[in-house]
Amino acid sequence: MLVAAALVAITVAVHAGGLGLVLSHLAPARIAPPTHPAAVTWLLIRVTWLLILIHVTEISVWALFYLWMECMPDAESAFYFSGVTYTTLGYGDLLLPERWRMLGPIEGLTGILMSGLSASLFFAIITAIYFPRAGAKSD
Repeated sequence: MLVAAALVAITVAVHAGGLGLVLSHLAPARIAPPTHPAAVTWLLIRVTWLLILIHVTEISVWALFYLWMECMPDAESAFYFSGVTYTTLGYGDLLLPERWRMLGPIEGLTGILMSGLSASLFFAIITAIYFPRAGAKSD
């Protein structure tokens, strides 16, 4: 469980740092949020790319641990297993050794939580873009 706690802490640290970078990337948009649909779309595409990069980094942390502990036969298997577990797809075609099997559900739960944080960022962005306009119309 200590190993799981460390992996979760690293994952959260990567996500927090990544969200900090995304938010700093969005700082100019706070001054004048985009209003044109194409500009909003482009902003969301860039945020999506950055969030996927953050999640892939987090998946890599877990995969490298699986590889290091020889839980998987090769790097491709370790990254595949980690990605499938983190995203909670859970195909079940690869399994962790019995000694490490509790890491699977913990990685899945961590992935759900980090994905929830990412989804909340999208909500915040959309709210920042559209809520001020909705408030201005009701005045």
